[in-house]
Amino acid sequence: MTTPIAATTQNPASATSGSAAGSDAMSQLSGNFNTFLTLLTSQLKNQDPTSPMDSSTFTQQLVMYSQVEQQISTNSNLKTLIGQGSTQIGSYATSYLGKAVSITNGNAALKGGSASWSYNLDAAASSTALTVSDANGRVVYSGAGETASGNHQFAWNGKDNNGNQLSDGTYTLKVIAKASDGSGVTSQVASAGVVSEIDMTSGTPQLLIGGMSVELSDIAHVANAPTN
Repeated sequence: MTTPIAATTQNPASATSGSAAGSDAMSQLSGNFNTFLTLLTSQLKNQDPTSPMDSSTFTQQLVMYSQVEQQISTNSNLKTLIGQGSTQIGSYATSYLGKAVSITNGNAALKGGSASWSYNLDAAASSTALTVSDANGRVVYSGAGETASGNHQFAWNGKDNNGNQLSDGTYTLKVIAKASDGSGVTSQVASAGVVSEIDMTSGTPQLLIGGMSVELSDIAHVANAPTN
């Protein structure tokens, strides 16, 4: 009795993930399929007439090859679409070059000993605490803020509470305001800057503002940069 032929290819998931490109995977599949057909033809020629091969076995294998081929083609098409989408996003991001933008993630760039934020209090507070943290999350400055409701500005000279001048980089302002009854007062923090570069090395556009990297999703407002 003839032994059924075992498939010589991987399942769709492993075949596509183990290949660096769709064309390479398709070439490998084609080679395996040709080998499969050669072995199948040989077994059909030499099978025992009194105990013929079960046609359902190699029919299932043929179907599997077809499914793998379709999966490879689908993945290749998706890769092409993703590449086109990334190109379009990159082109869109370049429209931010030279624009003044408002950033809502609490970050601001310290450059030349100067960084600034704006913050808004939804209601009057009895106390407002401002803390500035570095890129590692370490608090480098703390002080009191404004307590009236509405918009406020905070300009920081880049010095910690001991008077040490800190290096340029990205810093984060956090505002904690409390009412007279101890309840929290809602606050929002924003900063502004002019986009000088677009970084595409990570695959996702990053706007560079004074050395600070900002994602498009953190941009709340865009305007023409003021002219000198």
